[in-house]
Amino acid sequence: MNTTIRNLLLPLAIAAAVAACSKPADPVATAAAPADAAVAAPVEPAPAVAAITAVSGTYQLDPTHTDVLAQWTHFGFSQPSAHFGISEGTLVYDAADVGKSSVKVTMQLTAMNSFVDKLDEHLASGDFFDAAKFPNATFKSTSVAAAGTNKLTVTGDLTIKDITKPVTLDVTLNGAGEHPMLKKQAIGFSATATIKRSDFGVGAYAPNVSDEVQLRITTEGTLADAPAADAAPAQG
Repeated sequence: MNTTIRNLLLPLAIAAAVAACSKPADPVATAAAPADAAVAAPVEPAPAVAAITAVSGTYQLDPTHTDVLAQWTHFGFSQPSAHFGISEGTLVYDAADVGKSSVKVTMQLTAMNSFVDKLDEHLASGDFFDAAKFPNATFKSTSVAAAGTNKLTVTGDLTIKDITKPVTLDVTLNGAGEHPMLKKQAIGFSATATIKRSDFGVGAYAPNVSDEVQLRITTEGTLADAPAADAAPAQG
């Protein structure tokens, strides 16, 4: 190659090399490899629930801190509710062997409260509870079993309008210890259950008004004499 041609090609070669170096990188060829999927942090186990310490004995349930809330559906649109208190209730609690525990309560159907006067009147009528003839409902346990830490399964007989059917309550022991105001040993529970009102002769207007009724219960009671030496961890 003569000198003239070499002198012409050399600048072109240099220009081509410079252009190649400055060319944007091929996005496909040089794309960063996708990051590895993030490694999930290990899930911390839930802290263990401490067993509540309770005192064995007979507790009188407090009507002013006991509520039975019944809730149902109305044409699928709303979920009305009615509150039922108790006139009296007794809990025998055996901390060493909860299977020996028992509960018995009486509910005043004449004192039900739906917060709607006309509904109260209708519920008390012969269409439903016929409260003038059957003023009370009762629940008496037939078995109590531990169902986990601070959990119990309580099965018993519910009687409404002189009709008795078995009902199972899922119960949580909320707390136990000396009541700060009463200075007596106290205990408190919450419970849930589902019943069919038609089982108790209160099935009017089903299924538009749901036959199934959800029950949510809360109660507390006090023990007249509770020597500290009797304290023992609640079982379950």
